[in-house]
Amino acid sequence: MTTTEPDIRPATTPRPLLHDPGYRLLVTATAVSKLGSSISYLAIPLVAVVALRSTAGQVGLLATLSTLAFLLIGLPSGAWVDRMRRRPVMIAADLLRAALLLSVPAAWALGVLTIGQLYVVVLLSGAATVFYDVAALSHLPHLIGRDRLAPANSLLVTVDAAAQIGGRGVGGLLIGLLSAPAAIVADAASYLCSALCLARIRRPEPAPEPTERGRLLADIREGVRFVFGHPSLSAVAVAGACTNLSIQLCQTVLPLLLVRELALPGFAVGLFFAAGAAGVLLGSLSARALARRLGAGRVLRLLGPAVAPFGLLLAVADRGPALWAAAGGWLVTTFKVGVHNVLLVTFRQSATPDRLLGRMNATMRLVLTGSLAVGAALAGLLGELLSVRAALWAGALGLALAWVPVNCSPLRRLREIPGL
Repeated sequence: MTTTEPDIRPATTPRPLLHDPGYRLLVTATAVSKLGSSISYLAIPLVAVVALRSTAGQVGLLATLSTLAFLLIGLPSGAWVDRMRRRPVMIAADLLRAALLLSVPAAWALGVLTIGQLYVVVLLSGAATVFYDVAALSHLPHLIGRDRLAPANSLLVTVDAAAQIGGRGVGGLLIGLLSAPAAIVADAASYLCSALCLARIRRPEPAPEPTERGRLLADIREGVRFVFGHPSLSAVAVAGACTNLSIQLCQTVLPLLLVRELALPGFAVGLFFAAGAAGVLLGSLSARALARRLGAGRVLRLLGPAVAPFGLLLAVADRGPALWAAAGGWLVTTFKVGVHNVLLVTFRQSATPDRLLGRMNATMRLVLTGSLAVGAALAGLLGELLSVRAALWAGALGLALAWVPVNCSPLRRLREIPGL
């Protein structure tokens, strides 16, 4: 007669995220590509200004084309991504961006670079970025599991913020040592490295659910209805749009105020904006701890009104102590952005079924990126018709009120988000 021994092995606990080889490769890919993108953020406009001697209107059009793809193909990209495996989409987008960027220094070296080529490069690179971003946000729940979305998003937002802080400094150094066209090679190399890291992820990705042909418009409508028919997701979209519009208002006119009206040197402007990136970094690092201690809903409900007065300090920026106060207000305001980037992105992913992830993320991207375009245009309009200070006041007031949609939604009663 045999007896069965009781299983007295301790319950297994999930491995730390960075012990997961797939997630570690994803973080590496994100880090290198974000670092490279920060270099091109400076290098491409400088190629237009220095190498091609472009006019202000041409440089403005270049900036517009870099985000136009989000408005043109933002919604269809989500429906297409939901019909495909996500990781191959990300790899293809990285390879396309690398090839497009490498064409710039190649044409410059041959003496055939034109502003028209830069227009095509930024427009097509933007289209590839649309697909990459939608696919990446939709792939993450499968890669690490929905129960670990919060720490996964926290680290990715932290990596993004750190790349913004360091990448633009590295970009400035490379441009100074080499040239703007040569510095773009570093961004292209970062996309190749990202594609290699993604290709090394071994976790199989399930095939998407089959869909009927000719249903593209119906699929797009289903994604839009899902977001704006959901009381919490619609609040996330409206609050994010208000925040992005207001931040873009401020970011567009702040250089004019700081350089032209306050006569501050360039490095001071750089430090001012670095304070904003530092705020996002600190917020992303603090989000999970705050949510565990206070509850996700309470953090979302209390943080917005608490931070609101600090946004108004931007509008009173001046030389002396007022400048320090404005920089501090900018840091505190972007701290809230960092917290929201972790909590609300995690909520979006956890509240959406797998088959709708691409369309939900595409709808959100369209709303959030469209608000950036509107904010930039509104900043120019207010600056021309009224004054730079008036445009800054409009942005500061928008930041002070951006918490209202979240506090008027069911999110204020949210106890926890899966994975926190």
